[in-house]
Amino acid sequence: MVVNSVHWFRKCLRLHDNPALQEALNGADTVRCVYILDPWFAGAANVGINRWRFLLEALEDLDSSLKKLNSRLFVVRGQPTDVFPRLIKEWNVTRLTFEYDPEPYGKERDGAIIKMAQEFGVETVIRNSHTLFNLDRIIEMNNNSPPLTFKRFQTIVSRLELPRRPLPTITQQQMDTCRTDIAADHDKLYSIPSLEELGMHHRFGFRTRGLAAAVWRGGESEALDRLNKHLDKKVWVANLEHPRVNTCSLYASPTGLSPYLRFGCLSCRVLYYNLRELYMKLRKRSSPPLSLFGQLLWREFFYTAATNNPNFDHMQGNPICVQIPWDQNPEALAKWAEGRTGFPWIDAIMTQLRQEGWIHHLARHAVACFLTRGDLWLSWESGMKVFEELLLDADWSVNAGSWMWLSCSAFFQQFFHCYCPVGFGRRTDPTGDYIRRYVPVLKDYPTRYIYEPWNAPECVQKAANCLVGVHYPKPMINHAEGSRLNIERMKQVYQQLSHYRGLSLLASVPTIQEEAEPPMTDESQNGSGPDSPGAALADHQAPGCPAAPDSSSRPAPPPPACRPPPDAAAAAAPSCSFRHNVLLPAPAPAAAASSRRKGFSRKPRRSYRPRAARAGGPPPPPPPPRDEQRRDRRREQRVEEKMEQEDEEEEEEEEPEEHMEEEGEELRQ
Repeated sequence: MVVNSVHWFRKCLRLHDNPALQEALNGADTVRCVYILDPWFAGAANVGINRWRFLLEALEDLDSSLKKLNSRLFVVRGQPTDVFPRLIKEWNVTRLTFEYDPEPYGKERDGAIIKMAQEFGVETVIRNSHTLFNLDRIIEMNNNSPPLTFKRFQTIVSRLELPRRPLPTITQQQMDTCRTDIAADHDKLYSIPSLEELGMHHRFGFRTRGLAAAVWRGGESEALDRLNKHLDKKVWVANLEHPRVNTCSLYASPTGLSPYLRFGCLSCRVLYYNLRELYMKLRKRSSPPLSLFGQLLWREFFYTAATNNPNFDHMQGNPICVQIPWDQNPEALAKWAEGRTGFPWIDAIMTQLRQEGWIHHLARHAVACFLTRGDLWLSWESGMKVFEELLLDADWSVNAGSWMWLSCSAFFQQFFHCYCPVGFGRRTDPTGDYIRRYVPVLKDYPTRYIYEPWNAPECVQKAANCLVGVHYPKPMINHAEGSRLNIERMKQVYQQLSHYRGLSLLASVPTIQEEAEPPMTDESQNGSGPDSPGAALADHQAPGCPAAPDSSSRPAPPPPACRPPPDAAAAAAPSCSFRHNVLLPAPAPAAAASSRRKGFSRKPRRSYRPRAARAGGPPPPPPPPRDEQRRDRRREQRVEEKMEQEDEEEEEEEEPEEHMEEEGEELRQ
């Protein structure tokens, strides 16, 4: 029987470690490699020019690699349900192969294709190549529900077998056994479209004239070249070092890999085993810790949480998302997305994102916090859509999960940790060179005022040829007031959630405080390896960060020190945790136990004598029996010991960055 195979490329745009493509070649007489591009979808999709350019470059590189093997890439216009019936008849297809798509939309689309193929008598072969692990197996091991804390996810993964080893690259010998004739008019019928062609269909149109050169060039060849440079950093692989983030960390690195993992130009299993083998070589065969693969595991974590949740990218109808009454303000959203907030640190980040399609993971945290719970109180869904358009490595599962995480809508509930849009940037880039590069109108400002130009005297503004309110916008919000108000809003949301579910703040349920580690973005921009350390949550408002005047009202005098008021920490609701997929507040004794361990004195036990009795009033009621008092003390002691044990276990995990430690110290003070 003649076997005519068609391999359908989607997220796996490579020839190395492609098990579905290997299945297409196995025993086949002919093999055609297809990529389906829907022009209508290209026009309607929320995808920006940098992402389209990266995709087209990846397809061109894939076609070039296939040419060397006497084959070609067939780029077909249309929708899969319309294209495949025609191709099956035209090419007499008997086998269709593609990689498994774990996302809900992909599973629904693939189900329709599998049903259609069965009607035509076509065999379908599906193989997993986009994730390290079998996500359904992880869910099964967690009582048939996705783990909702990263710590729980790591526990389950540690019990699994190692990921399957990557397969070798397709060879000339394999392709020769199933050579397919290429028509002379192939480029006319199945060519890769240009950006100009896609721009004609795009709803906004692409401005390709004068487009700057790509900072990130798409394709498997570029991905493998970057991987080799990435692995040359043997020091951090062996020592798991995490250098301090500095100005250089904020710029795109020639060893960055995240867009290539997202488009499948680089196999996650190839990266995993290269890191593992290099570590074992440098550490004399010792097994590497899970933290070496932190960023890859965050990617798997969000994929697992989203795989059976079609509303993962929405607040409504999303069972794991806290329902927060966000504001609706299209004007404020536009200022944030276009880099016109009046805060140079935020504007520089959003400008870099729009120009280059990438920003450092800590920069992502800063702008996400500013948009949602930090300042503007706008929905994370709006920010997610902007990232979906502009960010090269934006992935449906990872993008939505990261925004829920950063907005404290799921996975992370320490809403009293906020980024200061002035102080955090100043610590990261003290010289302000990053701002001068991406907000050039401020390039002549002295370093003292580069992060807060509204505080510069008028003579300084004139000398810099940039008047705030004329050449550069005034701050769109008073950060000090806005962030404090939003903390109170979040506190009310979590208090209502606690009351609605009938939970006690003293519930004796173990809490799992997740280490503040970023979700999967890029694992190499600061030279720190795949598990770049945590969210680096900066202080509520850093010292030396005066309050920004509100452009719509009379500016308020700045507070003496830009940190929460003394009662802010006490007003903040206790952090919560997921246990058995139910949101539970952390037991109150945890904070006290942590404070005692840090050297704080224990509060004296309250007297049983009422105030009126101590003042000579009526006699107090008799104290509880001594046995009952002893039982109460033993119960409190057991709870405190349990909390101390959990805190010690958390400290054994990777320490968060100093920003979070500094803030925690300030809040305790």
